[in-house]
Amino acid sequence: MNSVLVVGTVGRDAEIKYFESGKSKTSYSLAVNRWDSKTKAEVTDWFNIDDWDKAELAYQHAKKGTLMWVDGRLTVNKYNGKEYYSIVSSKFKVLRRKSENM
Repeated sequence: MNSVLVVGTVGRDAEIKYFESGKSKTSYSLAVNRWDSKTKAEVTDWFNIDDWDKAELAYQHAKKGTLMWVDGRLTVNKYNGKEYYSIVSSKFKVLRRKSENM
């Protein structure tokens, strides 16, 4: 089973793309903090999120500084010999908006 759940802060406002097929895709990034016991410091991991199913809704809510919960699946794309990882969102929830005491 390929399932990923992340909770983090949106790093940049979402961008939306519209395709000739009528589909749309929203993309944004999430910053997730974790403790690194080797360096004894907090480290930020960045995740690229793509939302196809609820692209319009994600575009409205994924604004820089917003705390979000995202559930989806991990994908790997190859481009020019490099691998790029992203999470394809199946569900998301806004936990706290930037304007709510952030």
